[in-house]
Formats: sequence, structure tokens, C-alpha cells
Amino acid sequence: MKVMKLGRPTEERLAIMRNQATDLLWKGKIETTLARAKSLRSYTEKILTLAINSYEDVVTVQKNSVNKKGEKTTREVMNDGPKKLAARRRIKAKLYTVKEERRKGEKKADYLARIDNIKDPLLEKIFNVYAPKYAARAKELGTAGGYTRILKTGLRKGDNAEMAIIELI
Repeated sequence: MKVMKLGRPTEERLAIMRNQATDLLWKGKIETTLARAKSLRSYTEKILTLAINSYEDVVTVQKNSVNKKGEKTTREVMNDGPKKLAARRRIKAKLYTVKEERRKGEKKADYLARIDNIKDPLLEKIFNVYAPKYAARAKELGTAGGYTRILKTGLRKGDNAEMAIIELI
């Protein structure tokens, strides 16, 4: 398989891919050069395929706890299975951590309540939004892959680089 070098050393190229994949998965659409978009497509689709193949691996566990009055309570907790946990760790290594932003006009208490149990919002979005959506699409169409679309937008002023918009379908 040919790797597009993008005129950069390996560390810089991987940092660019990691940064742009994070932005693409968080925002759903970014504008970049055509060469970077083509390289980003394969990087992002591998991440999404990994999530799709493992998002259903969930284990239900009984947790016992003692409250302030000394009463024992039992509750069911959904944990990641071994396949999903391994996929989550591999995806986390390929992406940067994104902080959930406060919405316009949202009070601080509401914001803190909304993000209370979310450790990594981007991973939650990948496993809870994108993976089920693309898995259903794969069952419907009978094919996997093709999660991104590249649209050419023309030439950039200044260096005449060919620009493109890459978006999740």
C-alpha cells in the first residue's frame, strides 16, 4: 500500500493526520488540500471500521455499593467488552482528546451536568453516533466503507494548491 508522504517527515505527517482526523470526526466536515484529504480518507475510514466492528461488545456487570446510611445497593452497569475496549484504546491512540464546548447561553451548572459522566466526548461520539449509523448503512447497502466524501473546491490563492472539502456521509 502506498503512503502519501505530503512532503513532510513521518512525525509531522502523522501529527497532521491525527489533528485533521480529530477535527473531521468532531465537526463532520473540514477544508484542506486535496492531497491531505485523500490521505485523511484512508486514515479516518480505518478508525471508523474499527469502531463499527466492535461497538456492540458490551458486558453488563452487577455493582454493589454502600450508601451514607449503610444500606447495600446493587445496580447494573454497562462496561465495554474486551473487543470494544481494545478498539477504544487503539482509536484513542490515533486521535487527540477533544474537550466538550459550552453552548451559547448555557449556564455553568447545566454544562457541568451535561458532561459529568463523559470522559472522552469524541470517542463517545464515534461509538454511540457514527458506529451504529454506518453499521446500519452497511447492512442496508451490503457494503462496508465509503464513510467520507471529497469535494474539490478549486485552487487556493497564494500557492495555487488544489483545495477540497472532506466530509462524513
